[in-house]
Amino acid sequence: MDPPLDWLEWFSVALPVSGLSIILIWLFLLLSYKPGRTADGTTLEIKPIRASKEKFTFRQYWVSFVCVVTIGLWCVEHSIEEWVGDMGLVAIIPIVAFFSTGVLKKDDFEQFLWSIVFIAMGGSALGKAVQASKLLEAMDIVIRDMIDGLSFYVVVIVLSAVVLVISTFISHTIASVLLVPIAAEVGANLPVPHPNLLMFLTGLICSTGMGMPVSGFPNQTAATQTDDVGELYLTNVDFLKNGVPASIIAAVVCIVTSAVQEWYEYITDDHRVSQRSSRPWGSR
Repeated sequence: MDPPLDWLEWFSVALPVSGLSIILIWLFLLLSYKPGRTADGTTLEIKPIRASKEKFTFRQYWVSFVCVVTIGLWCVEHSIEEWVGDMGLVAIIPIVAFFSTGVLKKDDFEQFLWSIVFIAMGGSALGKAVQASKLLEAMDIVIRDMIDGLSFYVVVIVLSAVVLVISTFISHTIASVLLVPIAAEVGANLPVPHPNLLMFLTGLICSTGMGMPVSGFPNQTAATQTDDVGELYLTNVDFLKNGVPASIIAAVVCIVTSAVQEWYEYITDDHRVSQRSSRPWGSR
């Protein structure tokens, strides 16, 4: 984005959108699964869990402190970039702090889910490959032909639908790497340019694809969870029956947020113009 967003600006929009989406999806899941009753129809009673009376140890305070400092540096990274460099360097702080003080040890390092790391970095590598192969330019042409001559709100709906479908079948990281540059190009070529708004919208909707077990790391993790006898908790039917509506709910929240943002900018600009036109001639 130009100018680039920092973490606080992203949080100011993403957290309310995410919070509203979570509440609506939670209500939908309550209606779908009816967790108040067991499989045989009896009322389910959940016993309260006793609160832990153990005091925080020095190690727990140290972990909390390092995490808060790291997140704080990420939030202001753009302001201190000339001193700390890339955001990845900030991520080294907890690694050094935890391994050097004995919070984490060699066995912990060997038990890391390195497959997840390779999948995440593989998504970035695939994005670079798509850019180098000119596939990104081909997708850009197809999407621009689809929305050529359409109004801003129709462009938002069409682009959101395309992003939602793609992010359902591939990793969210890969989807964002592929689609955010296209959203920027599409937004820049609108009659009234909105590249930043479409990039922000695309980035949010890339995280709403939940209709398949392969739709992002959370779905992949949930799809592999089993009970005490080795039976899967969730099946493909569960993801289709609940993940697809949940994806649509979250995407609609993102679309409505972008529409409200566009409407607010329009009202604000129109008010400024009316104030200028109402001033007496020669006034400053």
